[in-house]
Amino acid sequence: MVVNKGSLVHGELTGRIIGAAMEVHTILGAGFLESVYEESLAVELKMRKILFEKQKIFEVLYKGIFVKQFACDFVVDKLVIVELKAIKRITDIEQSQLLNYLKVSGLKWGFC
Repeated sequence: MVVNKGSLVHGELTGRIIGAAMEVHTILGAGFLESVYEESLAVELKMRKILFEKQKIFEVLYKGIFVKQFACDFVVDKLVIVELKAIKRITDIEQSQLLNYLKVSGLKWGFC
């Protein structure tokens, strides 16, 4: 699933992210744990010189009081959230998770 809460302003970057993810999938195929894909994507992003933060923490505040923190898999170039899933189909649960990450981060683009 791709979530675009803005215009296609990061098209080149998102294309590079998708290319990196496809390379990981081409080499590893299906069947590994999500953590294997996460580490492999980190390697691929580094090799392609794409800036990212892994396991980026975002805090949720309610009336200025900390209530929860989320760790998304990747924030790429401080613009795009990438949330990896090692499942056959993205469901409403995964979509909601990504939407929560976008809301708490203030970012407009995300993939899962």
